[in-house]
Amino acid sequence: MVVGGGPAGAAAALGAVRMRPGLRVLLLDKADFPRDKACGDGIAAHGRDELAKLGIPDLIDDYRPTPRLSVVSPSGVRVSADVARPNHVVPRMVFDARLVEAARAAGVRVRRHRVRTLDLGGPVVVIDGRYRARAVVAADGANSAVRRLIGLPATASRHTAIAVRGYADVPADDDVQLIAMQKAGWPAYAWSFPIGDGTANVGFGMLLPRLHATGAPGRQVLHGRLAELLPDRPARDLRAHHLPLSTGRPSPGAGRVMLAGDAASLINPLTGEGIYYALLSGRLAGESAVEAPGDPLPLYRRKLRQALGRHLRTTDVLARLAQSTGFIDAAIGTAVHRKEVFDLLVEVGLGSGTVPPPLALAVGARWLRDTLGGKGRSASRP
Repeated sequence: MVVGGGPAGAAAALGAVRMRPGLRVLLLDKADFPRDKACGDGIAAHGRDELAKLGIPDLIDDYRPTPRLSVVSPSGVRVSADVARPNHVVPRMVFDARLVEAARAAGVRVRRHRVRTLDLGGPVVVIDGRYRARAVVAADGANSAVRRLIGLPATASRHTAIAVRGYADVPADDDVQLIAMQKAGWPAYAWSFPIGDGTANVGFGMLLPRLHATGAPGRQVLHGRLAELLPDRPARDLRAHHLPLSTGRPSPGAGRVMLAGDAASLINPLTGEGIYYALLSGRLAGESAVEAPGDPLPLYRRKLRQALGRHLRTTDVLARLAQSTGFIDAAIGTAVHRKEVFDLLVEVGLGSGTVPPPLALAVGARWLRDTLGGKGRSASRP
């Protein structure tokens, strides 16, 4: 059984039935699809790799790729370059509905249901006294009801970000993803991700404690800073959402219940990206439920560790270093002159990359040089 029909839940259901065709899989979600979900809508190349592993490689082929990324550091250092593999931007209203339909087409039963109780005491998991399963994948989001019901705490506020997302009109030929960082309240940044239809997903995010420290209403801060950083792209349909970051990730489950995606706090602490983590962790959880239905959690732990262990340790360290705007300025300043550093930043921020020691030393040397000799000037890769 899968609770939650977003990318993690749909991937879990698909992963299970692909491993064992004909398997009875039930997918529960409190909403009907299509439904909106506040998110940056970005789907990086690693996410498309996961779609291929789920047997739906062409799910978003009708959306135009965005081949170029521009990043502005807190002190105004800018790097713009083509990414090694293009990203896509697909509204969650569309993406999630397509995933659920793909699961349904593969034989997954989909029902609308809000989970209220869960019993782990017997040989099967019982939800609300009516649904029984040998294993459960909890993919019900940042405010996971299942996580609470199995006794795991919510992500601490110090490991939680908050963002506001909307849509804005942009030129139809805009194909550059923009991330504009802000020194005030750092870590904080705005984004503009063009969809390809004359609109872009735009938003602004920051750590929840930094928002509270302003002493101002959240709406005022988030909406105001978005307008300040992207003055030429007035946003509509603004919605706020919390992002439980992987630096505060809990145990990945309990008993026969496995947490995936946002429910497992699998959101990149450097960029807020979560769709790749959701698809990957969901697939691994679904596969584990099939391979070890009596005790799936140990296998799921091993699969997660093998797929993301070194990467998550890398992002844990980088998230601490990134509390200094000087470190981020140095990383982006180095990326201006070294394409391999730019590619590495994308790989770590949007995929499962780690940092080789030589590149870490290069960024560290620039950070030290900037600290001792003053900040470099803004630059751009042609």
